[in-house]
Amino acid sequence: MPKVAVVLSGCGVFDGAEIHESVITLLALDRAGAQVVIAAPFVDQAHVVNHQTGDVAGSERRRVEVEAARIARGEVLDLAQLRASDIDAIIFPGGFGAAKNLCSYAFDGARLKINPEVARITVEMARAGKPIGTICIAPVMTAKALADAGIKATVTIGNDEATAGHIRSFGAQHQSCAVHDVVVDNAHKVVSTPAYMLAGSIKEAAAGIEKLVAAVLGLCRS
Repeated sequence: MPKVAVVLSGCGVFDGAEIHESVITLLALDRAGAQVVIAAPFVDQAHVVNHQTGDVAGSERRRVEVEAARIARGEVLDLAQLRASDIDAIIFPGGFGAAKNLCSYAFDGARLKINPEVARITVEMARAGKPIGTICIAPVMTAKALADAGIKATVTIGNDEATAGHIRSFGAQHQSCAVHDVVVDNAHKVVSTPAYMLAGSIKEAAAGIEKLVAAVLGLCRS
């Protein structure tokens, strides 16, 4: 039974982990019989967004791990405690939290900085030859973390040329991909899918994410 870490960036598309993407990932892993550990960086969110109005709640503060616990239904592991030797694979759902709390892409574009623990575990997994799944906007972060370590992976965010250009600027490769499909970099064991970068419905997001989970688990056995 493979043990897979799912790294969440909070709870809620505009300031945390995309809930549909996170739950679909967890459901697909459970259906496949995988053992799951949910992890998050124990840090403050970049900000809090009112999901009904889209406005930033200027005075409100929330913690990434506390919000991630809403999806986890309880225990969340401090990402700083997670090591590649503890798990067989890792998956990063998207949502703006991936681009705000796990890295600064939402604010800094191609000059993004990555949370040190996110960068560390990503590179550890790649160097250990263990699969990395990365969803929606998270492939930007994954490509940057790996490129900074000299690992030039191929990922997808769908077909947005501006974002794809940022990925290429890191020295990584971008491959266009339909919403229901995945891109598998077999050499580096990185699997990515566009999900809500392209999806117009939860079923469209699910089609690609379910294929991503299957591909990640397949790479665990290869």
